[in-house]
Amino acid sequence: MKNKILCDTEIHVKNLMSQDNSGHDWWHIERVRKMALKMAEKEGGDKFIIEIAALLHDIDDYKLVSGNADLRKASAWLKKSGLPEKTISHVLTVIGEVSFKGNGVEDSTTSIEAEIVQDADRLDAMGAIGIARAFAYGGSKSRLIYDPAEKPAVYHSFEDYKKNKGSTVNHFYEKLLLLKDRMNTTTAKAIAESRHDYMVNYLKQFFNEWNVGL
Repeated sequence: MKNKILCDTEIHVKNLMSQDNSGHDWWHIERVRKMALKMAEKEGGDKFIIEIAALLHDIDDYKLVSGNADLRKASAWLKKSGLPEKTISHVLTVIGEVSFKGNGVEDSTTSIEAEIVQDADRLDAMGAIGIARAFAYGGSKSRLIYDPAEKPAVYHSFEDYKKNKGSTVNHFYEKLLLLKDRMNTTTAKAIAESRHDYMVNYLKQFFNEWNVGL
């Protein structure tokens, strides 16, 4: 039963996300799923909960839907699957804890499954792919690459963070460069080190070129 639910969920999410151009497409979902399952081999946790939460974690993302979705799509899909209410509640809790909620907001997770899926999602926002995704998202929202007059902001609530419309380079300082120190698991912390360094070096090169360095 669980294998069929996972297969059906994969097809469902592919249909929903295959045309996304903001860096939250099916391939992002697939990378998060693979990374989460790989981490689970070392960190533990319920692999079914981890996998289905990873598959569904973006279908209600505030960045991709209008208004406040409140996990409606994920909830409706899980209820249709026939899973026990306790399992559905656990999966929805994991999904609700995945998103970064602001550089001035403390992260909170309530299970090893949430820690793993959150870490996997954040690792995909780092390194070479993280850089590509950041600029893809910025472009999809018509944001500037960089504005020297605009300083990175501090967001003390999720609501304020969701209203952010700053440049993509500012996003590095408001989120991406902070992720290394916000990883939960030992496995993710080790992977994050090299991805963080890659972003730091990218920004050095970016600013050198921006300032017409030789």
